[in-house]
Amino acid sequence: MPTPDITRFGPYDPAPPDEDDLWFLPASEPEDELPPLPKADRRALIDRRAWQAAQADCAVELAALTYRFGLLSERLRNAGPGRIHRLAIIESAELGWWVGDRITAEQLSLWLGLHHAAATDDTTALQRAAWAVRRLSGGPAPDADGWLKGLPAFLGRSPHETADLAVLADAAPALHPVVQGALLFHCWRMTGPGGPANGIDAAVLAARTGALMGQGAPFLPLATSNALRATGPARDRLFTWLTGAEVATRAALTLLDRLALWEDSTRASLSDLSGKTPPALITALADWPQVTAPMAEELTGSSRAAVQRNLATMTDRNLIREITGQGRFRVWTARL
Repeated sequence: MPTPDITRFGPYDPAPPDEDDLWFLPASEPEDELPPLPKADRRALIDRRAWQAAQADCAVELAALTYRFGLLSERLRNAGPGRIHRLAIIESAELGWWVGDRITAEQLSLWLGLHHAAATDDTTALQRAAWAVRRLSGGPAPDADGWLKGLPAFLGRSPHETADLAVLADAAPALHPVVQGALLFHCWRMTGPGGPANGIDAAVLAARTGALMGQGAPFLPLATSNALRATGPARDRLFTWLTGAEVATRAALTLLDRLALWEDSTRASLSDLSGKTPPALITALADWPQVTAPMAEELTGSSRAAVQRNLATMTDRNLIREITGQGRFRVWTARL
């Protein structure tokens, strides 16, 4: 079969289609008649001027909180590190409930004292709460050696993750430490990695930053009020923050009063007992929400027999109570 000669048809050069024949395309419009595209929102995520104005508007609430926090600082300065430890446990447990971890102060006490957890406990949540206790109880402040170095060390994050937050903290020197803590809280909540750990990080950072206004109390109580649930404009958020922090500080002062009364009355009730174990055991029960026999043995430096004998005496005199109802692995708490 002969090969067809295609050269006689000439080069292939199809003509462009007529635009009128492309019925499926929308009708073209002149460029000057096209609607403008929406512009990107270039407003700052955090307006420092709005927070400065809110600080001026909430001067009365800020002064009331500063006074109350001064009372708490003075009380803790005289009470010792044990009371700080107990308040930090309560604050961390409340933070766990706020982020949905459902960790009680009693569970956290056993985890810190014995690394003991029930089969149904979330060990990851307990570890987060334990981290919060350590950060709230003391250690370097988040602005130690400057915000650029202090923030990543405090939060346990890489410097590039906290760089923007550090720049924001450095750029707001006119803000009171409490207001600055509230600002950093809301900023880290929006820009942090997310999840329960992000919420605890932000709250602990705000609590330690707010405590920079005084000496004695290493953190500003927040979790036992509605301070962490503040929403709305800067002024509304700051007003809720300040009033909530004052409520939480009042609650901490009330707890310290109850502990002091219990400690005094217990020492008077056990005045007929001799030895070092009774006073050491009273201090341990005041510093920890819950105590087991092994914990009491380690905290007091006494023998197991002496600890159990004194715990039984205190229970019989209605000074403490055993909360498990078991014959073994028992746990005691003070009758406040």
